[in-house]
Amino acid sequence: MVSLETTRTVWQARADPRRRTASIGVYTHVRDRRGIFYDQPIVLNERQAGVAIEGVIRQNSTDDVTLLAVDTHGFTDFAMGLARALGFDLCPRLAHLRDRRLHVPVGHTIPAGLLPVVDRDVKLEAIEAVWDEFVRVAASVQSGHCTAVQALTRFASAARGQPLYEGGVQLGRLFRSIFLIDYFAVPAFRGELQHALNRGEAVHNVQRAIHQGKIPVELTRQRHSMIAVSSALTLLTNAVMAWNTLHMQRALDMIEQLGAQPVEPHHLRSIAPISLEGSNLRGTFDFPIADYADRLLDNPVVCT
Repeated sequence: MVSLETTRTVWQARADPRRRTASIGVYTHVRDRRGIFYDQPIVLNERQAGVAIEGVIRQNSTDDVTLLAVDTHGFTDFAMGLARALGFDLCPRLAHLRDRRLHVPVGHTIPAGLLPVVDRDVKLEAIEAVWDEFVRVAASVQSGHCTAVQALTRFASAARGQPLYEGGVQLGRLFRSIFLIDYFAVPAFRGELQHALNRGEAVHNVQRAIHQGKIPVELTRQRHSMIAVSSALTLLTNAVMAWNTLHMQRALDMIEQLGAQPVEPHHLRSIAPISLEGSNLRGTFDFPIADYADRLLDNPVVCT
């Protein structure tokens, strides 16, 4: 999520915890190759699991998304189960140690070495009791009769005590435990997840460089106008990265020709089309006239 500054009189505006300014959020879904394939305006300081799931199932790309990397704000236990029911895995980077514990069914046998980090608190009968209703909620989200944002707002922490919420949380804890086993046991998977999240943050830096000033109040009154602002920023960001990619490929081809050998793949992973040094985003031209005054003027004037 990238925050765009606006005025404090806008009703959707919330204080950005980092910049301490009134802002509106734009949630972007970035592919592993850095291209943005979905965007949507959101309200800051709210759980982002709903918008994260919504972007995956509403994206227009023909490629299926199987893994979605999110930060702590894009995760809930109910969302873990809902995402799996929709056909992909939610992969959160968990900040709190309490969220990194493993959960197994009640009465499950646990090796002695794992006892300090495992809780036997998953009730399978609670999942079985609400399974049909849980599938109905997932089908409603998939078909568009209900958005993922609405579903996860309905089944947030305020729904504690309701059978469907409790069953969904129990299911989500099982999927979270499976994910954590892969996260800690497979270094390559953990590294790729961290790499994907870092790529997303780098793309946000490009968006902040492109966007200038505050969002006008008249553009914040209707949701469709905010969607237009978000889409325009996404289009420009993808255009800048595509332009950089084109020139990077030309430079790479020239390097390989001069060196008579291909560039190592691990070197290519370290470069990205997010550099802005060659882009004049504001249309400002700076001519170093003083360096060439003797060539431009017959009798250069020296100012003191």
